[in-house]
Parts: sequence; structure tokens; C-alpha cells
Amino acid sequence: MCHTDVHMGLNEFGGTTYPFVPGHELVGVVTAVGKDVTRVAVGANVAVGCTSDSCMECDMCEAGEENYCRKGGHTHTYNDTKKHGHLGGNQETQTFGGYSKSQVVHERFIIILPEGMPLARAAPIVCAGITVWDPLRHWGATKTDKTLNIGIVGIGGLGSMGIKLASALGHRVTAISSSEKKRELAMRKGADEYVVSTDSKAISEVKNLDLILNTISAPHEIQQYINMLGTNGTLVQLGAVAVPVLINQFSMLHGRKSVAGSLIGGIPAVQEVIDFCFKNDIYPDIEIVDCERICEVYNKLVEGNDGGVRFVLDIEKSATL
Repeated sequence: MCHTDVHMGLNEFGGTTYPFVPGHELVGVVTAVGKDVTRVAVGANVAVGCTSDSCMECDMCEAGEENYCRKGGHTHTYNDTKKHGHLGGNQETQTFGGYSKSQVVHERFIIILPEGMPLARAAPIVCAGITVWDPLRHWGATKTDKTLNIGIVGIGGLGSMGIKLASALGHRVTAISSSEKKRELAMRKGADEYVVSTDSKAISEVKNLDLILNTISAPHEIQQYINMLGTNGTLVQLGAVAVPVLINQFSMLHGRKSVAGSLIGGIPAVQEVIDFCFKNDIYPDIEIVDCERICEVYNKLVEGNDGGVRFVLDIEKSATL
């Protein structure tokens, strides 16, 4: 269960189509395959993430960046149109997500889970994991012998995963949050340093970060994070915030700093982070819930995920209630 489910369910971005079935972190077992399917077989443990279809033909799709499909964009696993023709069912209806007992997708968009990978703990990796992995990958943090200084802003479910992955890659991680209350949590997840963003003195002393992943999903100012970047540093916006922000352009000129965005990742990158997490025993901290607790979980996500926990919806149990 993702904070985006809450945003979309409440129509905070506009464009939500009701009836609405969220869920873009699906894991389960293959129960049937088409006659031409070769990648998976019945009985395999698999996942489906945020992308359930794309044109498969443009340069971005051919490069394994289906999330940036140039022909109308990728098809999101829920609340999207079936614009590319590779999804079955009524083509006039929107896509429905993982809060359901079954899902049918083209084999290209299946993520294969390694044998022995726990299903419930794998689920958030195909959303939270890839959301922080892909910018680490794109900005050179996954394939380098150099130790980078990486900042993670926001220590919720997304930020916690960012700390774990950046630390496992061998980088020096600075966790950044608005108060002291998440210091112990961040250090336990693997952070090397903790900075309180409301402490102007402490935050002004950090000026050497090569990369900052900003996971905050509520309206906020970002100038102070730009100021924490070193020369050639990049601030990557990951939280889904629908309001504009102001930045001081001069602060970017001095140091050739950048502000960028990143949206999940392509299918090869999702498979890569799944394999990396399995190999290195890196998993999100989870709490399994059933459908009777959905409203409770949504309220917790709205109020702030203080424990850095990803909630996983047990569909099998929910279907019996």
C-alpha cells in the first residue's frame, strides 16, 4: 500500500476515475499463461509494479525505460486508460490495481521473484524500492568504486528504503528530517549522519552532498536542500507534490547544481533492484494488514509514516472476510 494510493483515492492530483481500485505493488503466483508466453510458467512467484503496459516500440521502451514511453506514456497499473492494446478486458474501462484477487498483464511487464524471496516483503520493492533505486542508478551510484555523499530527505517508507539501498551500495548516507524524532530510526536503517532540516545551523554546515533524494510527498520548500549540494550535485524530486516550488537560481549557478525528477523505473531496473535486494538481504520493514484496516492505514499515511513501515495488504485473507 503506497501513499500514491491515498493521493489518487482522494483525487488530490485530479483525474481519478471512480470506481477506483488502487494497488501497484502486486506479488503472487502465476495461475495461467497464454500459449505464446515464454518468460514465466504456472507456479512461478512474480510481481507487477507501477507499469502494466507501454507501446513497446519507441526508443525509450526499446531502452528498457518503459516508464518514459513516448507514445502516450506508460500505462499505470491503476486509474489509467488501456491505450496501448496489450491489456485484456473491456478497453473502454480504466485499469484496476492490485486490491483484487487476480491481474492479467503482458509477460514483458512481469517481474520474476528469485526462489526463496518472501512475497510480502518483496511487494514494496517494486514501488518504493525502484523509486529510490532508479535515481541511484541513473546518477551513477550503483556502479562506481567511489564513495558518494548521498542525502535522503524524508524518513518514511520511501526514505527508509533509500537509506538501506544507498548504504548497501557503500555510500555515505545523510538522513534529513524535520525533527529529532526519527534520528534513531534513520541510524538503525543505515544512515551515517542525521540532520534536522529545521535547525538552520546544522543544515548550513552540510555543503558536500553529491546526490539528494527528496521523498517528501507534502508541499514544502526545497531551497535548503539545494544549498546542501556540492559542486555538480543533483537534488532529485521523488515525492508526488502537485504545487509549484520556488528556487534561487543563483544558488544553482555557483556549483553547477541541478534539480531533477525521477518516476519509478523501467522493467529491467525493477528486476535489477529485486535481484539486488534478494542477494543482499535488503527488505522494507512491513506490516501485513487486511481490508478491514485500509482506512486506518490511509489515515496513518496522511498523518505521516513515523515508523518507516510499508503496509502490505493480504488479499487472500481479505477475500474471506
